[in-house]
Amino acid sequence: MKVQNIKDIDAFFKTVDDCSGRVELVTGEGDRLNLKSKLSQYVSMANIFSGGEIPELEIIAYEPEDTDRLIKFMMNN
Repeated sequence: MKVQNIKDIDAFFKTVDDCSGRVELVTGEGDRLNLKSKLSQYVSMANIFSGGEIPELEIIAYEPEDTDRLIKFMMNN
């Protein structure tokens, strides 16, 4: 799924941390980073973070309830 315009990075990662299954970020090169890993969170954000806002990410959530959780986050934030 594509997520866009993440303004509250801390709330986004809190939502990811609350997910029960694996959540991955797909890089432009097609690599997949485990977003539940704090190291991957820092590395991924250092590479794509610009101007205090994340314009667009492609993420994969493997559990349906995690997909729902991420969609609710995007709708409310």
